[in-house]
Amino acid sequence: MRYLLILVSSLLFLPLNPAQAQVSIGVNTPGISIGITIPAYPQLVRVPGYPVYYDPNIDANYFFYDGLYWIFYTNNWYVSSWYNGPWQLVNAYEVPVYILRIPVRYYRRPPAYFRGWRADAPPRWGVHWGPEWERQRRGWDRWNRSSAPAPAPLPRYQKEYSGKRYPSGREQQRPIRTEKYRYQPREPVGREYYRGTRKEQRQMRNTQQMRNKNQSRNKDQKKRRDDRDQQRR
Repeated sequence: MRYLLILVSSLLFLPLNPAQAQVSIGVNTPGISIGITIPAYPQLVRVPGYPVYYDPNIDANYFFYDGLYWIFYTNNWYVSSWYNGPWQLVNAYEVPVYILRIPVRYYRRPPAYFRGWRADAPPRWGVHWGPEWERQRRGWDRWNRSSAPAPAPLPRYQKEYSGKRYPSGREQQRPIRTEKYRYQPREPVGREYYRGTRKEQRQMRNTQQMRNKNQSRNKDQKKRRDDRDQQRR
């Protein structure tokens, strides 16, 4: 999976009410602030017949599937393990089929090119992304509804975190999720997302171990210098 970092350079104004998404702008690393702020844990409702949830009160194309949150925004899909990001851009060739299959009617802010498409059918992604995408993702819109996987459990522990308590960085989010939510994604894109976070965690551990070694070495060197100075006196 190829994640890309982008700088959001324009502001999309959305109608607001206390339950809806709000507007923000900026870039967070290693993820992205995409211009949508979810001020509190969403009121997720199951899409009938699909292993997917959405929030009918959020004025955004916002979903929960396979243990992750998904947003379709400015013609791109983004993913996060926490309800308000930060977000990672997902390559169009790697978006899970059950996300692609969500019917048009559950997009709370459908783009203009959805107009005229059947509300009870998924968007025509082949029309949008072109014949090469359609060729590589052939069969995405054909499935046996009786064989759909069970939905992932909702990470309701995140209700405790909003406002100033919300852990805005992945280095803060990771240990909380590890402790309170044991579900592991089925989809390749989700598994790779968490492999990435584990890799970051290992890198942080290694950096901290190296820092501790350097600090210990510096203390030893200082002690030896102090001992030599004491002997000279």
